[in-house]
Amino acid sequence: MPTDHLHHSFHVAATAEEIYAHLAEPQNYVGLSPLLVAVRDVRPGRDEQGREALSYVGVERFRFGPVKWDNRLRVTLTPVAPGRQLRSAVVSPGAVRLVATVDLTPDGDSTLVTESVELRTPTVLRRFALGQATAVQQSRAAELTRRMERRPRSA
Repeated sequence: MPTDHLHHSFHVAATAEEIYAHLAEPQNYVGLSPLLVAVRDVRPGRDEQGREALSYVGVERFRFGPVKWDNRLRVTLTPVAPGRQLRSAVVSPGAVRLVATVDLTPDGDSTLVTESVELRTPTVLRRFALGQATAVQQSRAAELTRRMERRPRSA
């Protein structure tokens, strides 16, 4: 299966701890990822390396003209380095697999957020999945920045 790698870095005027706390809560991904419309069945679990994690079902909604299609994702959200790094492993129908790692680096009064995505797709879905992953990554950066910069700052 082809594998693609995406990387995007951006600054957010919030502390790494504030951003981490927001990203560690599965419900906060609704709207953060523009296709994600629901998070269900959140429960404690383990990732592939046996680390404590949260498992949940995410629902992506695709619209093709008047037709809508809900894609159910199995997601494992792992706090790799508490306060500094989170990893989401996503299993999507159609043999699409995605691992997104978010690194948070304090930088003065802001935080450098770096999201690295590894996307594995069947060849027939590669172009579509890569286009969606790229658009979602850019939208997620803009929405996270908007959310964090509108929050009241901790004293």
